[in-house]
Amino acid sequence: MRFLLDDEQREFARSLDALLKGADTPAVVRAWSVGDHTPGRALWGRLAEAGVFGLSVPEEHDGLGFLPVELAVACTELGRHAVPGPVVETLAAAALLDRLGDQHTNRLPGMAAGKTVATLRPPGDDSPYALDADMADLVLVVTGDTLRAAESTGPVQPSVDPARRLFRPTGGTVLAEGPRVRRAAAHAADVARLAAAAQALGVGRTLLDRTVAHVRERHQFGRPVGSFQAIKHRLADVLISLEFTEPLVHAAALSLASAAADSGRDIAAAKAAAGDAVHLAARTALQCHGAVGYTDELDLSLWIRKAHALRTAWGTPTACRARVLTT
Repeated sequence: MRFLLDDEQREFARSLDALLKGADTPAVVRAWSVGDHTPGRALWGRLAEAGVFGLSVPEEHDGLGFLPVELAVACTELGRHAVPGPVVETLAAAALLDRLGDQHTNRLPGMAAGKTVATLRPPGDDSPYALDADMADLVLVVTGDTLRAAESTGPVQPSVDPARRLFRPTGGTVLAEGPRVRRAAAHAADVARLAAAAQALGVGRTLLDRTVAHVRERHQFGRPVGSFQAIKHRLADVLISLEFTEPLVHAAALSLASAAADSGRDIAAAKAAAGDAVHLAARTALQCHGAVGYTDELDLSLWIRKAHALRTAWGTPTACRARVLTT
């Protein structure tokens, strides 16, 4: 099978890339990191207009329908530009509420339009934290067979990526109970895992592009650093890792779109591969740039920090491999 994007999907990616190139996302990320969400919310609205948040909302609720492939395309571009905010979590929360149906779908039009920002704490024991709960309009927490909307978030928690602001949600109003909550939460977690894998792929692409540009410009012993064989080998390893990850992400999206019985396994495989690829890309970028690559004065650090966080968000490589082997 060939997991290639069609012309419309490629145009969607190009349009998002053009939108984000003009948005000065490094400045947005830095503002977000210190709790200033104004530039980020403005960008959120533009992404909503482009259709990003409608990709997990049915058409009858003003969305574009559940489109996992387009969702993966969008999240890859958002990763390429290091867009901050609970994008993954909002997409997953919409999928969760859609599966629950009934009175819960009344929030979906606002989410598709970018007017309602939602975040979802990973179900189970993966993490006790909800991303960007301080600015979210809706903070969802699933515990066993119970879904509740949290009322308190507490102080921001330390994170390897300052732009990923973590909070521990507590209390809240029960929204739904029963086995359907567990099933809906499992589906939402798969959506989030796919979106996080696509984001990681995009982050890895930018890390590689910026590192290649750097080693072409930097000279030692009268030659570009990129002409040294050792550097070529490192960058080739990153490229191969990313190239192998991309079809896995697209295959997982197709599997989820068709509601295949083994879609969870496919998504876990994609997330594991993306986690390894983005980690290799970040490590190689830091090695080729030196210590300055991790300092605030260089935009590269925004992607390096995001890479480390995305590697474990919504499933560590170890946990994802375990799911592949036991499914």
